[in-house]
Amino acid sequence: MAFPFDGYEVAAHLRPSEDAYPFDLDRALSAVVALEARAPRDAFTAASLGVERIGNGIVIGPNGLVVTMGYLIMEADEVVLTLGRGRRVAAHVLGSDPVTGFGLVQALEPLGAPTLRLGDSAALRTESPVIVAGAGGRTHAAAGEVVTRMRFAGYWEYLLGDAIITQPGHPHWSGAALISPAGDLVGVGSLSLEGQTRSGAVKPINMFVPADLLPPILDDLARGRPAHPPRPWLGVLAQDLEPHVVVAGVNPRGPAARAELRRGDVILAVAGEPVDGLADFYEKLWAQGPPGATIALRLQRDGDVFDVEIRSVDRTDLLKKPRMN
Repeated sequence: MAFPFDGYEVAAHLRPSEDAYPFDLDRALSAVVALEARAPRDAFTAASLGVERIGNGIVIGPNGLVVTMGYLIMEADEVVLTLGRGRRVAAHVLGSDPVTGFGLVQALEPLGAPTLRLGDSAALRTESPVIVAGAGGRTHAAAGEVVTRMRFAGYWEYLLGDAIITQPGHPHWSGAALISPAGDLVGVGSLSLEGQTRSGAVKPINMFVPADLLPPILDDLARGRPAHPPRPWLGVLAQDLEPHVVVAGVNPRGPAARAELRRGDVILAVAGEPVDGLADFYEKLWAQGPPGATIALRLQRDGDVFDVEIRSVDRTDLLKKPRMN
């Protein structure tokens, strides 16, 4: 049986060496499993995230509790976990959190896999050593380091206050485990990004969500409850193009599309307050009240400046809900 990540091995010279760590490296790496999810074709996220999704999950509970990234399992009605030796186990979705980005699934039979202990990422600084681990054991793990920690604003109305950026880039980063030198889980892989070497060459890097954001919401996620109060959502895909925030697109089923926002529109202000970057736009948007709040935007289009009011919604109301077994 083919393993889901065959052909995506880490280069041999980047792999971690067992004698470099004070814990059982192979045992820790076997807590990372491959995760395959399928969403219905009529799912709200099918157009943006696809119907079939593949990434990693990390076993954090002896009863088969697995943390991953929420975008992998959002609206999924079928989830399968593959352990390092190829054994496949069905799982069901417990929940996902749009604020942190985490998702949880529950294995439907004993995994027989080790667990990774949730750690604290506070000690990680630039050049701190880490292990970036995808499913598949040592051939799918890299001995890496932290590049920086930074505020990250994503174009899909997402803001992470303290993202962990690592190198080298991992070939299957989504839901991968960021493991500390002590063997604790300190981050979950979210994105592949591009950085630059000192010579100006492009290099792949990864963004991780700090694992210490999980414990405060773990109980709610495991019970299928919202982990945070819902935020007003517009369905705007925006990006920083210095010195402006520019609309790159709109979700065709979102409020911004109904208000006829267009690609290229410049977002100048929210509720009369000037916008200073993408993160500032999100903070001003979310400060307008709960979903259903009317958002007043000032836009610039082809040299014309005008105001528009958009009634926000709760994005989670548009999603298919997980079936709780």
